[in-house]
Amino acid sequence: MSAHTHVDGQLPHEPEKATLEGRNKVLGFWLFLGGETVLFGTLFSAFLALRHQVLEGPPAHELFSLPLVAIATALLLTSSLTSVFATQALHRHDNKALINWLIVTVLLGAGFLGLEIYEFYHYVHEGHGFTTSAFSSSFYTLVGFHGAHVALGIVWISLLIGQLMKKGLTVVTAPKAYVAGLYWHFIDVVWVFIFTVVYLMGKVG
Repeated sequence: MSAHTHVDGQLPHEPEKATLEGRNKVLGFWLFLGGETVLFGTLFSAFLALRHQVLEGPPAHELFSLPLVAIATALLLTSSLTSVFATQALHRHDNKALINWLIVTVLLGAGFLGLEIYEFYHYVHEGHGFTTSAFSSSFYTLVGFHGAHVALGIVWISLLIGQLMKKGLTVVTAPKAYVAGLYWHFIDVVWVFIFTVVYLMGKVG
């Protein structure tokens, strides 16, 4: 019987670490997230240095709508919780529950991304374009770069769902599901910092 075929009781508690390849994927992904942390740290530093350089554009405290951002934040943080449920299903070897929680995660992420696109559309019509000022350029670079990560995560997890439906939960697909969860938690944590540094600090000046 193939070691890649899921049969109840044959997968270990942590199937993502059942093989050397799986362990290497997890370790390599942690290193990747370390590099991403440095990259986002650079973008945060640039934003903090430029956030008061508004020129003729609207300042942050007049521009930002906290209720809309709060709804988007709630969607993304909830998706982090559903991602935890997906990882728990992975460790229970429950492929159906894993797929279902990943689908919910994708839907919540898509809702967040839709609100962010609407937010950008609104800001542009308020005179806050990418080239309006140093503040606007740093804002769109930081927040937009995070949004691109969310979009990538949605595509990645959607493809993973298709693979889990086709091949089931195995020692090959388990590491992919696990690192996808790590990635999703990472972009959620980054958003918490964006919400605090960009939006809350922007409102208080």
